[in-house]
Amino acid sequence: MSHRKIMFGLSLSAAVGFGAAYVPSLVAHADNKPAAAPAAAPTCKLHGKKCCDPAIMAHLPKEAVYKACDESDATFLGEDGGEKETCKYFFKVANEKEDVTYVQVYAPAQKEVLPEPNDPFFGYKKIGKVFMTDKAKSPKSAPMLATQTGLYMPGKGFSVSVNASVKVCSKAEVKKLAASVK
Repeated sequence: MSHRKIMFGLSLSAAVGFGAAYVPSLVAHADNKPAAAPAAAPTCKLHGKKCCDPAIMAHLPKEAVYKACDESDATFLGEDGGEKETCKYFFKVANEKEDVTYVQVYAPAQKEVLPEPNDPFFGYKKIGKVFMTDKAKSPKSAPMLATQTGLYMPGKGFSVSVNASVKVCSKAEVKKLAASVK
């Protein structure tokens, strides 16, 4: 027998032996795995992918929205915390689509926080410690201001932005809501 045939036979038998020893260990290991736990039930009234982060909700609790915007558990459809550092509270408004009847809270951590909003599209006026959108700076941004009102509050290491649909909170109600932003 030639040297090449012997090496081929040894390599082939080593591969078969390795497979015979390794594959049963995988099967035995797979059999010993505990059954996957069922998905936990949401701890909130869900209206999206996941519940809001309590740290984000602390900046504007839904109860503050209830009080300022004359809403209640009966009109509250649920919350969506599917986007990073964001929480949306959805409300039922007659003859309106659910995807436009919300109050959104966005509270990103930041190294440098602007002391006031630097927005090229909207002018702001200060209400206590919070800035509220006042007027559109261009005709193209006017339709957006007609459908929602914005709030901005700088903090230490973070800022809070709130966008409230005028279908949920009127401009007067948003002024009341501004006092609840933390």
